[in-house]
Order: sequence, then structure tokens, then C-alpha cells
Amino acid sequence: MSTSFTLTTHAAIAEIPAETWDRLGGSNPFTTHRFLDALERSGSVGPGTGWQPLHLTVECAGEIVGAAPLYAKSHSQGEYIFDHAWAQAYMRAGGRYYPKLQCATPFTPVSGPRLLASDSEVKRALLAGMMQIAERAGCSGVHVTFCDEDEVTLGETAGYLPRVTQQFHWFNRGYASFDAFLTELSSRKRKAIRKERARAQAFGGDIVQLTGDRLEPRHWDAFWNFYQDTGSRKWGQPYLTRAFFDHIQDSMRDDVLLVLAERDGEPIAGALNFIGPDAIYGRYWGCVEDHAFLHFELCYHQAIDYAILHGLTRVEAGAQGEHKLARGYLPAEIHSLHWLRDEGFLRAVASYLDQEREAMGEEIELLTDWGPFRKNG
Repeated sequence: MSTSFTLTTHAAIAEIPAETWDRLGGSNPFTTHRFLDALERSGSVGPGTGWQPLHLTVECAGEIVGAAPLYAKSHSQGEYIFDHAWAQAYMRAGGRYYPKLQCATPFTPVSGPRLLASDSEVKRALLAGMMQIAERAGCSGVHVTFCDEDEVTLGETAGYLPRVTQQFHWFNRGYASFDAFLTELSSRKRKAIRKERARAQAFGGDIVQLTGDRLEPRHWDAFWNFYQDTGSRKWGQPYLTRAFFDHIQDSMRDDVLLVLAERDGEPIAGALNFIGPDAIYGRYWGCVEDHAFLHFELCYHQAIDYAILHGLTRVEAGAQGEHKLARGYLPAEIHSLHWLRDEGFLRAVASYLDQEREAMGEEIELLTDWGPFRKNG
């Protein structure tokens, strides 16, 4: 006899007890209740943003045994697994691509659990439930992005299409220091990084790493200016509101590493990272002055320093960027799942993804061979 489940959607993460959600979701900082709550309370997601919370829970015998961060989307911004071409093709054929359902952490290209449950039967119920919601609401489909690899197998058996893309991550091989890491690089890349760090650190001030109680409101005031500048150039307007940073100061300051370049005590550039139990995640960068290689120093090299010092296994430095290869980062597979209501459109996307997956595998293999650990003198 199959287990009886009750599925419920929630218009706000606050409707779900934090201790229940976090018990299911583990320790990834971006799927914690406090992170998702900061997005909602700050107005970064919700009415008018194109990210309408519709979080899904599964109950069994009156107890919540599974959950998924779920949103109704009216656009494809802030996702980093790009489906704009699919949307355009479907709309040219007379279909309506939006709204769609997105199981994800908004604005966060970081892999982690999306089906928050310990039991595979509950995870399958979440996948089926998202399909049912899409059918009832007239959404074009469901997209589970930056999911864990073990969730892909379940998704495929449920009728979802797997997709593989890539990022560049740094992996800690038990290094005792940054110099120990450099010894594994090719001579040319080792020398280039040393010169790069020296030039960046000669900008005329100090570089500081701040976390926990060392973070103060004035630091967020400075970083907000950096974030606005970068956001306006990359996305047209920043995704996050100023209030978001106040909320993470209150609830997540121990999960945050803010790296600032300061001159005479005044920040001129900064990089925001989140800290997990085994990784550090680079998220945002910005500056009010341009200095050679300072971006690479704050975003990549300082993160490696922190990971080595604290015994973290890897640095995930965000989406895209083959320039990270020259700084010791390697290509890593990123997984997502996609289901579309229109069967003809689903078949067309499946064919595209088969070709893309083959090409992506070849590219990852090529970039790994070409990467920084090749001893080519």
C-alpha cells in the first residue's frame, strides 16, 4: 500500500516553522529558512518582482516530511540556467511560456538540495506535486535548477529532462597554505598569480575579511553602493533590496564573509561570500574605484585563503567565467531538471538537451586538460 501524502503550497516561507524547514533542508546556507525569509521580508522576492513564493510541503500523518523552495515566475531573470531561447521559441509558435514554476533559490547560482526530504518517496511526491500545480495553474512547466546530482535520477524517472551546464570551482587538496596550492600549478600560471596578487595588494590600502560580530551596518552601507553599481551594469537593476542586507546582518552574519579593500578606513571595493559547512560561495562584488586585479584578489584569491585556513573543501565562485581557470579553478558539472506541459515542446527540448549535454561533456574535458594544473613549464 502506498503512503498517503498531503501536499500544500505556501505563499510565504514564514508560514512554515523555521525549525521544520531547516531540519529537512540541511546546512546549505541558501536553502535555510533564514536566507529565504530575508529575501521575502526585504521585498527582494514577492509581489512585483516576478518571483512569487509558492513553497511546497508534503505532510504524512500530520507531520511535514518534505519541502521544496518553489516560485511562480513571470520572467527568466535571476536564474542562471538560461531558458530565454526556449521561451522565445515557444512564444513564436503561439504558446505562453510564462508563468512557469521554478524550484530554486532566487538569484543564487549555487548547487544544493532542492527536494528537502530524507525519503526518496517523499522526494518523488514533491516532483509529482510540482507537475500537478503547473497543470492546475496553467504554467508552461517546472524547472528544478542547481539541484544535487542524486536528485537528477529521481527527476528523470518522474519525467523530467536532465540538463548539464558548468561552473568553475576551486578544490582544496589539503593545502597548508596558498603557496602550497601554487606549487601544483604550471610555472607560468604560478608566476602570473603571484604578480597579480602583488599588484592588487598594492592599491594603496588594506584588505580585511569580516564575519560575525565584526560586521557592522556601515560595512553594508558601503557594500550596497558596490552592489548597486555592479547590478545596474549587469542586470539593469539590482535584484536585492537594501533591506536584504540588514536582514542577513541580523540572522546570517555568522554565515557571511565580507572581504573589503579599504583606504584610510573607507571601503573602496568588496566581495560578499556565504560560508557553508564545507565550502565558501562567492556571490557579489563591486567597487567605487578601479584598480588592476583587485577584483580577482577579493573574489578569488581571498576566498582560497579563507578556505585553506578553515579547512573548507572548495570555493564556488559563481556563474560562468573561464578566466577563473587561470586562477586555479576547474570546471564542474551543474545539474538541473526541466518538465514542460506541451509534449511536442518537451520532445524538442529533449533533443536540444541531448546535443547540449554531449557538447558540454567535451568542453568540460577539454578545459580540465587545459587547466592550471597542467605541468607545461
